[in-house]
Amino acid sequence: MDLSIIIVNYNTRQLTLDCISSLLQSETSYKYEIVLVDNGSSDGSVNAVRSQFPSVNIIVNTENVGFSKANNQGIQRATGRYVLLLNSDTVVEPSTLSAMIDFMDRNPDVGTSGCKLVLPDGTLDEACKRGFPTPLASFYYAFGFSRRFPNEPKYNQYKLSHLNPNEVHEVDCLVGAFMIVRREVIQQIGGLDENFFMYGEDIDWCYRIKEAGWKVVYYPKTTVIHYKGASSRRKPLKIIYEFHRAMVLFHRKHYSRKHSIVVNFLVYAGISTKFLISLMKNIMKNII
Repeated sequence: MDLSIIIVNYNTRQLTLDCISSLLQSETSYKYEIVLVDNGSSDGSVNAVRSQFPSVNIIVNTENVGFSKANNQGIQRATGRYVLLLNSDTVVEPSTLSAMIDFMDRNPDVGTSGCKLVLPDGTLDEACKRGFPTPLASFYYAFGFSRRFPNEPKYNQYKLSHLNPNEVHEVDCLVGAFMIVRREVIQQIGGLDENFFMYGEDIDWCYRIKEAGWKVVYYPKTTVIHYKGASSRRKPLKIIYEFHRAMVLFHRKHYSRKHSIVVNFLVYAGISTKFLISLMKNIMKNII
């Protein structure tokens, strides 16, 4: 088996069906399998997939165990020499699978790679190529320096907007919506950190991959459409909480011991403030 494709589904039945349909239209000579992990959906997703795509290997959870744990379940079931994390709200091109496997085969020092992701309106999903959220990079991003100086590398350490999105780049991290990982890498560093529920696990994985000496590469020679945030719209308060909790977890795990008490305090204070602002905005939006 060349490629194991892991899709986590949570109440995104039609999007998941469209995603699988696009995969099955792939023009490739490589052998691949699809492993669907359902996180306790109530919209009939499992029965629909079983009916329309009987070849798909399905793991059914009775509750939403989170993105990290569900993907790890899929990885344990996978048999491919590469593992692809693929969001249920994506549609791949017919050439995508072949293009990415070819690239990985040609570059044995690359531990993980991701392609160009675009939103339905054709604009770039900026999360598909990022730098690590260091305290300084986060400061420049949070206070608008990256938006004011989009072509300055110093102020764009997180979004990397100064990099040409149509060229191949070695980057810090990719997005879990589309991320192909070499099996040797997973055997070396392990799966996703299950302390992250649904945000930050991809950044953490890329950090550990680079720490182990592998390259992380953005490869935009094929494009995937990303209908972003489909399953996360259902519980906005939960989403806001998990998004900011992931920031705390990542900083505590990778940066807290590298910085002073003052810097750590400012980071946690900034995250708390941003969380409260996001929470109030959401409450006001619901009231209106």
